[in-house]
Amino acid sequence: MGAVTVDPESPEAVENDYDTFAEAYTVENDTNLINAYYTLPAIVNLAGNVAGRRILDAGCGAGPISVALRDRGAIVAGFDRSAKMVELARQRLGTDTDLRVGDIAGPLPYPDGAFDDVVVALVLHYLKDWTTPLAELRRVLKPGGRLIVAVNHPFVYKLMYPEADYFAITKWSEEYTFNGQKAVLTYWHRPLHAMADAFTAAGFRTAVISEPPPAPEARELFPDQLGKFASGTPLCSLFFVLEAI
Repeated sequence: MGAVTVDPESPEAVENDYDTFAEAYTVENDTNLINAYYTLPAIVNLAGNVAGRRILDAGCGAGPISVALRDRGAIVAGFDRSAKMVELARQRLGTDTDLRVGDIAGPLPYPDGAFDDVVVALVLHYLKDWTTPLAELRRVLKPGGRLIVAVNHPFVYKLMYPEADYFAITKWSEEYTFNGQKAVLTYWHRPLHAMADAFTAAGFRTAVISEPPPAPEARELFPDQLGKFASGTPLCSLFFVLEAI
């Protein structure tokens, strides 16, 4: 999955309209390195033993993380801003799973303390302001519950744009090809300290910061991609386990 820089102010930089490329994105991400063999196993490993735990998949997409957690005994619910993504998730999870169309940037349609854990994987980096989303995610968690987060690694932006100000919260866009279909994704870069400050202000304690290796089988499946990294681990995402206090 290659990427070329797109001017965030250009007309083609449509902001994250997943309804227009949901199926292509799902086909691509079911088998690619970053989603299927890196983010998914990392989230599952960080979640640990989830049997009997009520887990909200915030920004669930087509539901691969929800499926993996349900298969390990979790009671899952999920929402996504894209109605098409929620439709694809329903095809995987069935009608007995609570799946809704909803926006992480607004009030969430769940009662206080409804979940033991919330997973928000590769979602927060689409948002400039984390204040309301984190407050809502904290609200729907039980005291002591966990927020498991995956975001773009903040150093990636600086590697891609060496002249950029790492410490500034900055909007940027990339064009991708998902299963033959072009799409633009727009992100907000924020430095690590800004992430940590936002988590603390929302009432979370940082328990884990992780830069995990990919799934073991990834080394044989993606030798060219992983060969670019001496450690065999792609520099793309940063993972957190946060505890609601």
